[in-house]
Amino acid sequence: MTVVLQRLLDRSIKNMGSGMNSVVKASALEMIKRAYKEGIYAQISAGYRSMEEQAALFGQGRFFSYKGKNYSNLSKPKVTNALPGQSFHNFGVAVDYFLVSDDGKNALWTINTKWKRVAAIGKELGFKWGGDWTGFKDYPHLEMTGGLTYSQMNAGKKPSLSLKFNTENETVVTVPPKTEVASEVSKDPSKNKGKGDATIVSIQKTLNSRYKAGLIVDGINGPKTKSSLIKALQTELNKQFNKRLVVDGKWGAKTKAAIVTVQKGAKGNLTWILQAALYTEGYNPGSLDSIFGKGTESALSKFQKAKRITADKKAGKGTFTELFAD
Repeated sequence: MTVVLQRLLDRSIKNMGSGMNSVVKASALEMIKRAYKEGIYAQISAGYRSMEEQAALFGQGRFFSYKGKNYSNLSKPKVTNALPGQSFHNFGVAVDYFLVSDDGKNALWTINTKWKRVAAIGKELGFKWGGDWTGFKDYPHLEMTGGLTYSQMNAGKKPSLSLKFNTENETVVTVPPKTEVASEVSKDPSKNKGKGDATIVSIQKTLNSRYKAGLIVDGINGPKTKSSLIKALQTELNKQFNKRLVVDGKWGAKTKAAIVTVQKGAKGNLTWILQAALYTEGYNPGSLDSIFGKGTESALSKFQKAKRITADKKAGKGTFTELFAD
């Protein structure tokens, strides 16, 4: 039995976690899809890693404290020499991958022609591969930094990245090779029909019906969905607060300046946009019901803490900037 593509994509999305750069995330998923078409089954094992998670990794096999907390774990061997802020994983612009067996049940770590072919596909999509490094070779590692250094990213600068493929004609192909049997097909009907995440499908449908976004409803959380959410935000700011913004789907100084604070008790389209944006970043508000309740407040608080901005449970300029700025 051959593993279904959607299973590899779902696992990879989960393993990448929240905080991923949208271009890097979409490109990693595209790499998996292209490899699958060639009969190579790849999966992402890691993506975004918080500073605290990096501290825990660095603390393995050595004495180490970070921000007053002890992360020493001498019972485990050393696994990294990268301090917090010295890994591109900390900024959501790097992923690690591995291969899986045909049935998707076993991880394969042999660096063979298939492994190198996945790396080549990744490089075609704009990644740099750790296997090309002249010193220590990190064969699972792929990164897309836009030429920025750790210091620049630690200072808050974000890379300017763009997709190397046309998303308009891309769909999630869940039909496996002919050796696939019915028992391997996902029981989720939305996935069996070539759809991705059901909530992303709902977000895309709402953007299409409410704002005429013209999105392909594929359930894939990509840059076009994000741009459409920005357009929706700009539209609502113009309509409700007479802001006179250009509705271009781009986050800039004028859009940031026009932001109004959305907080608990708020209802309507702005709240829905906040809920949808939080979900696309990996923070599930529980329901996209356009009502700022406990679920939205909890998701917002977690997002703010992860982004190290004031966790006041109110969505203002800082929060929307973290949600939408590239």
